[in-house]
Amino acid sequence: MRRREVTVFSLSFLDCICCGLGAVILLFVIVNAKSAAYRNEVLVDLRSEVTRLEKEVLEGKKGLVEARNTLEKSRDEIVRTEGLSEELVETIAQRKVELAYYEKDTLATKTHINKLKADLKSVDEDVRRLEAGSKAKDDYGSRLRPFPGEGDRQYLTDLKVGGDRIFILVDASASMLDESIVGIIRRRNLKDAEKLRAEKWQQAVATVDWLTTQVPLNSQFQVYVFNETAAPLIEGTKGTWLKAQDVEKLNDTVARLRKVIPQKGTSLVNAFQAIKDMNPGPDNIFLLTDSLPTMGARRPEEKRVSGRKRRSLFKEAVRSLPSRVPVNIILFPMEGDPLAASLLWQLAVSTNGAFFCPSKDWP
Repeated sequence: MRRREVTVFSLSFLDCICCGLGAVILLFVIVNAKSAAYRNEVLVDLRSEVTRLEKEVLEGKKGLVEARNTLEKSRDEIVRTEGLSEELVETIAQRKVELAYYEKDTLATKTHINKLKADLKSVDEDVRRLEAGSKAKDDYGSRLRPFPGEGDRQYLTDLKVGGDRIFILVDASASMLDESIVGIIRRRNLKDAEKLRAEKWQQAVATVDWLTTQVPLNSQFQVYVFNETAAPLIEGTKGTWLKAQDVEKLNDTVARLRKVIPQKGTSLVNAFQAIKDMNPGPDNIFLLTDSLPTMGARRPEEKRVSGRKRRSLFKEAVRSLPSRVPVNIILFPMEGDPLAASLLWQLAVSTNGAFFCPSKDWP
């Protein structure tokens, strides 16, 4: 058989060439379309940025106009201020002239005042002479509260109820019911009304009543009662000072003390801690008690407390006192505690305070 001839440019080859060319053209169309879409997106973003910058330029021009207006106003204010300063200088010069005139007038007034002071001193001396020769003298003129009573009550106590902040501590433990141990045990089992009428407790209440009449007018005060714990007589005033000018507070304090019933043991460390919690601290302390403490910060497990233990508890309590504050002690002694008078006297002396053991008819 004769061999068939091969033709390079046959119909099949032309078909392949045409298909390839068509594919290239289609790919170019697709790529071009995507490029156009991307270009449009970029242009949109650029147009938005141009618009934003144009707005900022407009706002900047407005701000520039406002700044120019403010500058003009500031210049006007400077001009007005310069005018006012000139007027002020003139006014100062006039005031200097007037001051020189008034100084001359003041010198004459001072001379007249000195003469009046001399006259007043002379009148005071006359008043003192009259008071010295008078048999009756009103003793309540400078006191906030009167303390009525019978007989002569001008006792030599050396109790100086002075200072800016006066703190009074009143022992309200069961031992304040009587002077003897037997009497304390007997009265401790009585009704509350009988406890309140105890002679020893009534004397302590009367002593606080007298102390409140001696408080200076411009001072502050606070009264706490203590047994196993310490608390102010007027609720809601813990850690705060009361004004002595408020006579109602003084009266209310004494009235509340009359309703306190002596009970429980004696914790002097808790009482002194209450003093330490005052801010600012006191500058004069009055302690009304009858014996050494029977417990520390917490109630002891044993019922009996030896004299050595009570002495140790007292020394522990003294360490919690604020330093350099006078402690004035009014002692209502009880039997069975011989160390109380000695240790409390030493405390009063070491703090430059007073120690006082009143008679049964005082105050």
